[in-house]
Amino acid sequence: MVKYSAIAILLLSIQVIHAQNTVCFDIAANPNADSTAFSDFTKYIRVLDCFSIYAESSIPDEKVLHAAAVAAELLDNDEDGEVDDPVLKAELAANGALIPIFAYDGSSAMDNFFDHYDGEGAAAVLWRNEIDPNNPGYWGADATVEEVVHVINAIGHTNIYPGAFAVEPNSSLLTTAMDVARGGQFIQHPNNYPPEAWYHYDDYTCDYECMAIEYLYWCIVTNMGILADAATCTGIADEWEPCTPTLFEETDTLMYALITDSTYQIPQLAPDGNYCPVSINVAANEIYPHGFQLHVAYPNPFNPMTAIRYEAPIGRQFTIGIYDLSGKLVKTLITDKQSVSPGIVHWNGQSETGRPLPSGVYFYRLAAADFTATRKIVLLK
Repeated sequence: MVKYSAIAILLLSIQVIHAQNTVCFDIAANPNADSTAFSDFTKYIRVLDCFSIYAESSIPDEKVLHAAAVAAELLDNDEDGEVDDPVLKAELAANGALIPIFAYDGSSAMDNFFDHYDGEGAAAVLWRNEIDPNNPGYWGADATVEEVVHVINAIGHTNIYPGAFAVEPNSSLLTTAMDVARGGQFIQHPNNYPPEAWYHYDDYTCDYECMAIEYLYWCIVTNMGILADAATCTGIADEWEPCTPTLFEETDTLMYALITDSTYQIPQLAPDGNYCPVSINVAANEIYPHGFQLHVAYPNPFNPMTAIRYEAPIGRQFTIGIYDLSGKLVKTLITDKQSVSPGIVHWNGQSETGRPLPSGVYFYRLAAADFTATRKIVLLK
């Protein structure tokens, strides 16, 4: 795999971690250009051998790569290079899961696609002006997380785990929870939702099954913390009230239990638009076989303690540190250690001064003279 990096310098400086956009995918030519439905697409990325991105020629490369990175992060949430749920991978691949990116709503390419597409894999679309690689999933700026989640859920989870995620009335744990969240079972939209409802979507073009898919999306991204800022909470309150992870856990207990059940391997970490599970030397743009590895922390999310396993060649010096979303170093775990063997270092969620840090997304980073690897971790309290 060759690295395609929008801002490669990130791996040299954690100070720009919030805008790194390091994506290890290549944009290829459309392999289905001879198909009438797909004939207007010129850009293509195959994600983890189960999910496809198709885009018109006018879509900037950085936006195509962003869609691929988000899809990869959602499917491979621990970013080890493999889809977390092999059953989901098989289902998405069998159904031809994809998301098309169009120049705008109603473009000729969009009309042509829906006039001729007869597959089972397209459950959502993206338009050029609703993709923002600098604000992954942020409400009002980037719809990529939402639309990709819809495809993965509609084409994958509803089929492989129908008892949990089927969308027909009275069919699953999901619809049971949604009926509680809406204050009752409403096959048709009510004129007014009951005051005890916290999910009150009022799009009359969205039927009961559509409502269930939307509800599942809200629950997943709320649990990730994507909606937790004050502006977003205010902006979505007319549709969805428990906008923070804490409110969600306390309010929607049925869905919190469902999407955090490890049986279903629903992604828990918010995509940040960066996906590069192999360690790459930026200057040489090649994989280094030095033996450095930074593994997935366990548990993740965690409270109060997590273990970070690493490997480093004997005789090499390196550091491991914890950084917040702004790129600030908040805790040094290892400083210039002379490696003698693989090891494990623990983090208790505290800062350099021993102060407990707030819940949220952090990054842990292993750095040596010619190697850098960064992974995400979530502290929950």
